[in-house]
Amino acid sequence: MLKRLRRFLPAVLLAVAGTAAAQVRVTDVVPHSTEAFTQGLAGGDGRLFESTGLYGRSSLRELDPETGEVLLQHDLEDGYFGEGLALVGDRLIQLTWREGTAFVYDAETFEVTDTFSYGGEGWGLCHDGTRLVMSDGSAELQFRDPADFSLLGTLAVTYDGRPVENLNDLACRGGTVYANVWLTTYVVEIDADGQVVNVYDFRGLLTEAEWAELDRDAVLNGLHWDDGEQVLLVTGKLWPKLFRLKLD
Repeated sequence: MLKRLRRFLPAVLLAVAGTAAAQVRVTDVVPHSTEAFTQGLAGGDGRLFESTGLYGRSSLRELDPETGEVLLQHDLEDGYFGEGLALVGDRLIQLTWREGTAFVYDAETFEVTDTFSYGGEGWGLCHDGTRLVMSDGSAELQFRDPADFSLLGTLAVTYDGRPVENLNDLACRGGTVYANVWLTTYVVEIDADGQVVNVYDFRGLLTEAEWAELDRDAVLNGLHWDDGEQVLLVTGKLWPKLFRLKLD
């Protein structure tokens, strides 16, 4: 599987990816549903939320952060493919892939309170405390107003002057954004200028036996930075585990 993943990895990342794994320390492992096609994670104040994808199977879930148990679930209509997720105050905002619709939920009840429209595809989403940061699978991040989802600006993401494509789910840590690179086991750390300043290889989070059991589409996806614990939460589509990672 590693060779298959590397075919899709931008060559610009291969030169630096090998040095990053030593900077990661697993602090906790939580069970994760192998039925969840994870597209996004979000959370705050001890709560953890997940967006899952696939047509006919997409959902919004609240998870017990200690056991991985699903505490509350809202299923999307069959014509929507759930994607990135962000918590903004008492609201959750969930992207959809090709439907151009972002759903706004009450974070307590999962009642849909509003919808936003946007052009292009929706992939990842996080909230930096002021703005929403959104990806669409390209080498560009979008900044959006959390009140009305209007586009505030864009940022090209590069390493050594070259674009880093396939930016997928996002996690915000102040002015830093973490993004997983679709179809790989890599997460890039992006600074406020759009420069990739570090690359983390998370293939080793699962054993070779666990990788062998996974579906070919069960790639790394789902990031959330926990400010309280100062850890990065990471999982994947259909993965059996969710990890808390210290970036030393």
